[in-house]
Formats: sequence, structure tokens, C-alpha cells
Amino acid sequence: MRAVDLIRRKRDSGELTAEEIHQLIAAYTRGDVPDYQMSAWLMAVVLRGMSRPEIAALTEAMLFSGRVLDFSDLAARKVDKHSTGGVGDKTSLVIAPIVAAGGLKVPMISGRGLGHSGGTLDKLESIPGFNVNLTLAEFRHVLETCGCALTGQTAEIAPADKKIYALRDVTGTVESPGLICASIMSKKLAEGIDALVLDVKTGSGAFMRKIEDAENLAGLLVETGTRMGKKVVALLTDMNQPLGRKAGNAMEVAESIEVLGGGGPADLRELCLELAAWMFFLGERVKTLEEGKKLSSDLIASGQAREKFREIVGLQGGDVGVVDDPHRLAHARQTLDVVSPGGGFVSSIQCEQLGVACVVLGGGREKKDDQIDPGVGLEFHKRIGDAVVRGEPLCTLHYNSDERLDEARRLAETAYRMESEKPKFLPPLIYRVIGA
Repeated sequence: MRAVDLIRRKRDSGELTAEEIHQLIAAYTRGDVPDYQMSAWLMAVVLRGMSRPEIAALTEAMLFSGRVLDFSDLAARKVDKHSTGGVGDKTSLVIAPIVAAGGLKVPMISGRGLGHSGGTLDKLESIPGFNVNLTLAEFRHVLETCGCALTGQTAEIAPADKKIYALRDVTGTVESPGLICASIMSKKLAEGIDALVLDVKTGSGAFMRKIEDAENLAGLLVETGTRMGKKVVALLTDMNQPLGRKAGNAMEVAESIEVLGGGGPADLRELCLELAAWMFFLGERVKTLEEGKKLSSDLIASGQAREKFREIVGLQGGDVGVVDDPHRLAHARQTLDVVSPGGGFVSSIQCEQLGVACVVLGGGREKKDDQIDPGVGLEFHKRIGDAVVRGEPLCTLHYNSDERLDEARRLAETAYRMESEKPKFLPPLIYRVIGA
């Protein structure tokens, strides 16, 4: 096999065999195929697409590039959740402790930020001392002890995806249904789970902007998981505006703690309750979604979900003091309000621009070896449909360096569209459910 031949064939809209895909992925994982050739192949995939058999082969090749975990000796059902990513999407930090507090096991292998979208691991690492690089033995110990473990990919778990994921982030090769499906499912199927809830985002801040593309991706994910013997459901949710009121690693941890304490923004709280309810339902902890939502609300109200988060933080080496005092988290030294140039109503938001603004401030990566500043981010004051007067803040930039501040400010300023009348259509939080 020559990598250049596979690049050419995919470039010319040809279809690769399962054997060729397995060989390519194995060779790249070993280091026999360099980054520049894999980048070229990934770009060809983005431009030309993949067939269902190719996606299945890629998922399988990435899954079996490492170990597949076995938690069958643990009595409780194992359930996880995954989001395709967006701006301000911190639901994993809320849902995982809720579901673990409710008696299920949540073995959650997460990723770093991807493009303009923040990553769960980067958020968790903003908690001083929090270890997201657990060995498999440590992962099992934390999971057995408190019912939930949050970690990144080890060298043993889907190592091919770990290498390709980092490459896609910085080569403009994120927005491919086939690559997204293979990346998500190879990690999730390696966790030894019984069921999986997927949050597939659509809108201006999502990788799948069009709802029909999001539906296609959701269908691919559900089909792949079901074929592998798992219970899978996908919720199509809105990303035409940020989720919650904050984006930026430490700021999102603080907002998650608010929700676990019974507060926080209504949209974030509602989506977390819905996703947790589906996890309880697929995990056979409850018989109806209504029971699942009530259980989730009760676990927050009683303080059990918040205490479970404290337990997870402690077991993974983090500073448990942040649960009671989020001000212990990193925070930016300076702020700048982005104000409205006129009055009216917010008619739309180019949500991706807000995510890019966060990256520009240092809250994400533009190169593989970039260091993230955990304290920077954006605070959002206006949502679609909100009334605005001239000079009123639309969002606030939290920053430590003014080197690229003007660039971030311009991105945020031009992200908001105004009209004289309130828009008749406000995007729903959840569009539909696939695979229920």
C-alpha cells in the first residue's frame, strides 16, 4: 500500500476498500505515514465524502487500533453522552455527576477543543490539579469508586483517533460527517458502554450548520452504534447561539457548578436535564423520560449531584475547593464590553465567530502545540429575540493580552445581527430525537 495512491483515489472520488482503510490507519498510528500525507487524505475525505462501508471500516480501524475496555463485571449499566461540539457547550460537566449520583456508571472518554468548539478535557484542566490523563487502572478505580471517570484517550484507547483528532483541529478537516462519526464512535465504543446519548448540534455555531446535514450525521452515529449492539439515541439541538452565558474553559466550569447548585442559565439547565433523562432511560434506571427528568432535578435539588462532582474532582487530583468557591479558578485580568451600535432586537448570531473570538483570546488552539489560557473567554448578555438599546453590552471579552484583542472584538461585534422588529421564529432548544 502506498499512501499517495489512496490520497489520489479519494481525491478523484474513488472508494477505498476496508482493507486499505485498515492498512492506512495502522500505518499512520505506527508513524509510517507522516502527518502531511494523512492531512492530504483527510482533506480529500472532506471534499469528496465517504460511503457507508468506508465510514464503518474507518470506525472499526480506529476502534481496534487500541484496547476495547470491558466493565461487564460492574453491576450497574454503563452509559455515556457525547456532543458534536459548539460554543459554551459544557453539558458533560453537569450531566456526568447527575447520572453517576443516580446510580449508573459513566465512563467518559472526552476530547480537546476542536476548531472553534471547546473541549471537555480543556475545561476540566482549568481546575487546578485535575488529572485528565488517567491510566486504564486509574480510570477503572475512579469509575468503581464514584460511578464516573472523566479522562482523555490513553495510548491504549483508540490511539489512531487521538492522532487524527489533533491533526483535524489544525488542518481545516473537522466538518466531515464520516470523520466525525468514526472519531466519536471509535472512542465511545472503546469505553465498554451499554448505551450512548448523542447531542448533535446544528446552526451557525455547529460543524453541521444545516439541519439536514445534522440529521444525516445523527443517523450515521445511531446506525453505527446500533450495529455494534449498543442502545443509541441522538438529539438534534440548537447551536445558532451560545449555550449558556459563558464560553471559555474556567468560566464554563464555574457555570456548570452554578447549574449543579440549582441555578445557572435556563437553556443550559433544561438541556442538561433532558440529556440526563435520556441517559437514565437508556440505562434502564427509569421507565419514562418524565421520571428521568424528575430524578435529575431531585439529584440537583438534594445536593447529591454537586457532591458527586466534588467527589470526581477529588479522586482525579483536582482542587475540590472550586466546587464551593469557583473564584479559585483562573480568571482574566481585564474585560472589554462589546456594545450594540444601534437599537432593536437581536435577529441572529453568527455563533462560530464568537467561538473563534474565544480561540483568538487564547481559549483554544490554532496550532497543535498551542498553550491554552484557562481564564479567558466571553460572557454573553443578549440572545436571539432580546431587545437592545444603543450602547448596551452584547457580550464581554475576558482577556489577559491585548495582542489580538482588536481581532476578537471585531469578530464579536460582527457576530450579532439587529432588526427593528422582534423575530417571529426563535430557535428551539431541541429540534427532534433520532433513534428513540
